Amino acid sequence: MERREFLKGLVATGTAVTVAGTGIGPLIKKGYAADKKEDIGQCKSLKITCVSETSWFDTPLQLQIVKDSGGTLVSGYAVPWNQDNIGGYSALLEVEQLDGSKHTILMDTNWKQDWCDYVFQKSGVDKLLENKKIDIMVITHEHFDHYWGIRSTLKRWEKVPLVIPNTFYPEGKALLAGKYKNDISKVYNDIPHTGHLEELGPDRLLKLYPGVAVKMFDVPIMHRVRGEQNFYFNIKDKGIVTVTGCCHAGLMNIMTWAQRNIEGAKLYGCYGGLHIAVFENWDPKFDDIIKGVKRLNLQQIGCNHCTGWIWAQKARAEGLPIVLGTQKYTTYKKLPTTGPGAKENVYLRNGDVLVI
Repeated sequence: MERREFLKGLVATGTAVTVAGTGIGPLIKKGYAADKKEDIGQCKSLKITCVSETSWFDTPLQLQIVKDSGGTLVSGYAVPWNQDNIGGYSALLEVEQLDGSKHTILMDTNWKQDWCDYVFQKSGVDKLLENKKIDIMVITHEHFDHYWGIRSTLKRWEKVPLVIPNTFYPEGKALLAGKYKNDISKVYNDIPHTGHLEELGPDRLLKLYPGVAVKMFDVPIMHRVRGEQNFYFNIKDKGIVTVTGCCHAGLMNIMTWAQRNIEGAKLYGCYGGLHIAVFENWDPKFDDIIKGVKRLNLQQIGCNHCTGWIWAQKARAEGLPIVLGTQKYTTYKKLPTTGPGAKENVYLRNGDVLVI
């Protein structure tokens, strides 16, 4: 879908719009090279604020809950998640265009609602939503930690323009419609989304603004989720930067997809959860991912969340350009058990900012 078509839909809902002049992943449907490469244009810069990357705080506890509930093939809606161990994932993406105009994008909306309220307030996202200063929100995928905090967003602006994968299950759609409550997994929403909704499939690239595009990869994901959306930013004088929620399609896959399908793509960097050593257990194939990423010649890798601290540490030791985080996360009311006390902070954690 071209940007013009998408923006027409926003205008139709009364939304004000300003228009400016692989880790090793699963088989991807429609992941092959296009007959003609897509020109997504260029933008001047990208500022990424980590609103929250702590989807859970105690990794061994989270893993035990998954095991006790039957494993990763069980629907997330059927798991009695420990409410004291969950937080969420979201990021604020601020794009500057070549003409100086700016766009603000909210990626994902966390898990536990009170944690979402807290990190939105810490980062200023709450006021951006209330003042309708978020141009668009993109939900990367239906996973609990990226999506189930949707009520915290909608109670501030129920008409926020939204893009989701077209593979949401009935529970996910009911949640968005404000008609879902689950006493087992402790998820609910009674505020319907009433703004423009785009359900993106794998057959098209959604061009939001010059230098900004969203691609949906149709991949099977743990806990009965399907499909994940990733951002591609083409930054002038730098190149392609991918921003991802969990990178379930695989880091090598999403980076090489850009090379094959985006006109003039020169890879530069990535940000997000890279879904490698999710539960901090090492597998020899992770060494191969490090070797593969080296061949991509990336200049900046900002990782967190499901990447695996153990992988990020080893990748940095082997020469990959892992961007170090600050100690700002220690000012938050709850801290992860992984990382504190380490010599280097190899994650971009809560409150950290990456500017490209």
